[in-house]
Formats: sequence, structure tokens, C-alpha cells
Amino acid sequence: MRLNSKGQVTIPAELRHRLGFFEGDEVEVVEDGNTLRIVHADPVGSRGRRAVARMRGRASTTRSTDELMRLLRDE
Repeated sequence: MRLNSKGQVTIPAELRHRLGFFEGDEVEVVEDGNTLRIVHADPVGSRGRRAVARMRGRASTTRSTDELMRLLRDE
């Protein structure tokens, strides 16, 4: 991995997926001695936001929102 001219690095996809980092997540870079750690910026409540982001755009249906709501409400 190489640091680019803007100070950016790419986190390998396998690590991002395994550790729950998704596009749009807010992260912090924390100095830990001679080491930099990349951590989620808002650990409280961010798990749910990451789950929603991961699922966004994956559902497919020909039903309208009203039809889906009727199904959910058992009408």
C-alpha cells in the first residue's frame, strides 16, 4: 500500500467488509504511539447506520409502497 500525494491510502476491501467500514462512514485517524489507527468516528449507534447502508438499494420488488405497507400491516 502506498500513500498518495494527498495523504490518502486505500483500505483493502476484505478488511473494510470484515471490520464493518462502508462507503460514507465517518472515520477518525487516532495517533497511538508510532501507529495510526483508523476507527469509526461515532461508535454509538453507527452499527445500525452501517447495516442500513449495506442493505440500501438491494431490495427489488414490483409492488408499490402502499402495497408493501398493507402487507406489513396485515390489511
